[in-house]
Amino acid sequence: MKPLPAPARLSPLFVAATLILGAGAATAQTAPAAAPTAASPAAAPAQTVRLRGTIEAATPTSLTVKERGGQTVTLALSPTLVVQEVYPIALADIQPGSFIGTAALPQVDGTQRAIAVTVFPESARGAGEGHRPFDLQPQSTMTNATVADVAGVAGVSDAAGGAAKGRTLKLTYQGGEKTVIVPPGAPVVTFRGGDRSLLVPGASVSLTAQEVNGTPTATRINAGRNGFALPY
Repeated sequence: MKPLPAPARLSPLFVAATLILGAGAATAQTAPAAAPTAASPAAAPAQTVRLRGTIEAATPTSLTVKERGGQTVTLALSPTLVVQEVYPIALADIQPGSFIGTAALPQVDGTQRAIAVTVFPESARGAGEGHRPFDLQPQSTMTNATVADVAGVAGVSDAAGGAAKGRTLKLTYQGGEKTVIVPPGAPVVTFRGGDRSLLVPGASVSLTAQEVNGTPTATRINAGRNGFALPY
């Protein structure tokens, strides 16, 4: 991707990770492209970037976001933009059989300590299943998997260092399993279909974008309502 004029420079945020941003969204099918020839070589797919931040300005066709690193990015809005609302739910809503995604940090005992958990709606079950590195924090991971078992955990320290009760989740996915400790206070969220009315100044967003016809363009946006800050 060619450099962008300030303040729309995207910075080296390009990643090859899978997240809940596209979960639940329908995949459009198009007619097969013609086979490339020597006269018309196949174009490289547009590189995708993930941005997290706060909306500073919005118009019907563009969005200006101050991303978490402090840079300001202005993006066009795709005509086929997908918007989803992320909202909080209770830790108790995580049940055996739930399909979840959790950002976490690996622990010395082999478990994962959750940073935040997303409970997927049934329509998104199986999206991004597996365990992989995640770009939220150094060493962080993302596990999308089915909850096989839920147990309470006494003595898990809360943010202030006091004893509190968290949850231990046994997660299973094709080819593996993980044990995740969810400490008290870790955000638990889910998501549902939204619309552009969520895209207002001050809204917390997590989005994917790519260059379309030379213009940085948002293609999918997760947003919080009424000041709710997305955990990732």
